[in-house]
Amino acid sequence: MRVAIVTESFPPVFNGVANSVVRVLETLKAEGHEAIVIAPTTPGKYFNGFRTYRVPSLPLFQFQLGLPNPLVSKILDDFKPDVVHAASPVLLGAQAVAWADRNQVPAVAIFQTDIAAYTERYGFKLLRPLVDRAMANFHAGATINLAPTTEVRDYLIRLGLSNVEVWGRGVDLELFHPNRKNSAAVTELRNRFAPNGQKIVGFVGRLAAEKQVDRFSELFSVPNTTFVIVGDGPERANLEQKFRGADVHFVGKQSGDELANHYAGFDAFVHFGTEETFGQTIQEAQAAGVPVIAPAAGGPKFLIDSGASGYLVDPTIKNGFTPVLTELLSSEELLSRIGEGGRRKVLDKSWAANNAKLLEFYASAMEMTKQPSLSELLVA
Repeated sequence: MRVAIVTESFPPVFNGVANSVVRVLETLKAEGHEAIVIAPTTPGKYFNGFRTYRVPSLPLFQFQLGLPNPLVSKILDDFKPDVVHAASPVLLGAQAVAWADRNQVPAVAIFQTDIAAYTERYGFKLLRPLVDRAMANFHAGATINLAPTTEVRDYLIRLGLSNVEVWGRGVDLELFHPNRKNSAAVTELRNRFAPNGQKIVGFVGRLAAEKQVDRFSELFSVPNTTFVIVGDGPERANLEQKFRGADVHFVGKQSGDELANHYAGFDAFVHFGTEETFGQTIQEAQAAGVPVIAPAAGGPKFLIDSGASGYLVDPTIKNGFTPVLTELLSSEELLSRIGEGGRRKVLDKSWAANNAKLLEFYASAMEMTKQPSLSELLVA
């Protein structure tokens, strides 16, 4: 199978969209499929053995917005894909979906970024209906549209889209594993961040306004705690200023074993953002056996069974997270039970299992666009 992946984010930029594309490429390589990548950013001409093509882009909020380009159609014409994979399509992805529609090539479009919600957060609430309509247009020509949760699926259907299915995200169950908790590397991290035996409360993610990391100040009254913020982004300087004098450690972006070790060093993971379409870092914390506290909004609602695999809190209640965190950290039995529950919640969500479902969607899209044979057209 020949797969053309057209994505709005790709390394060296790393976010949920880019990470999922990288994982899809790993699966395609393991299964012996051919692929190319078209994106606003690329680390070079090849990534993991696959040819990559970089297109011009402009910044939009914290994203690089890929711009439509005649070169995209030429690349697709030359590659002759069996299926087009549009990852979080905006202008660039919409061009690829339109190309697929014109050429009777199946297209699978994956909704991953709620641009309309970002429009509201950044002060353009009146533009929300226009952005909703634009997102519907970007996805309209796809053979199959994939949503991360049933809530997002219903939103896309309300926008008028058809053939919408649910496809979540996988998680690396070997990299993020409770066994790391007793490793020398994690012990060293804990000694550095909590030399007096404090409980470590962590966050992993991009430091942008929509993540609402500034609300961590609500938790500073919880006794015997220290806070570790993993990630980088446009809000980092503001957050460092806001949290000055508090027991907070900013460690920047981490990846691979270093990221996994930081998760394993947390006693609890807290996420305040209410605009997540999914919440990949929540799954990573769960895989690591770390109890999660998150808002009862967006993607987290579909990742956490409150009281069993984490806690969901009403995000509209100021300081509502504080008593939940206080109770959690006060009981080793509770920490252990909720952490184990989170791990169980994701045991069936390996990237291999997740991407096997994606390949099934590819096959379904190909079947839906298959041209009938002459014998099928003739009436006996």
